[in-house]
Amino acid sequence: MKDNILDKDKKDWENFISSDEKLSIKDIDFEQRKKPKIKSLDLHGYSLSEANKIVKDFIKKSYDQGFYKLLVITGKGLHSNHEKNPYLSKELSILKHSVPDFIKKNQDLSSKIIEMKQANIQDGGDGAFYIFLKRK
Repeated sequence: MKDNILDKDKKDWENFISSDEKLSIKDIDFEQRKKPKIKSLDLHGYSLSEANKIVKDFIKKSYDQGFYKLLVITGKGLHSNHEKNPYLSKELSILKHSVPDFIKKNQDLSSKIIEMKQANIQDGGDGAFYIFLKRK
């Protein structure tokens, strides 16, 4: 077999080996870029009007910052004070149902969202939901 490697290439290779220069691992860089950015918000302890305002700002800022996946934790409503209000059902947790409804009805927010769905059990299950944002 003939040696078809140029002297310049041999010299470049020897220089590279003797230097401390490192190559980036393209597969790792690609995986890190491919993973969606996730941002979360916990609404425990907020009233409905406070929660709606906070969620609105949270979605707008996250969209502007280029986040793709949001986790909004509302809680399941098990410890809220809704039993003191005779006009609310004990089965209805205020934030759990009202915050997603507020988002769906707000045209400005809806235009930035691809999908909303219940969170996986490790992220809060029934007491949380994901928001997937469109790219800018």
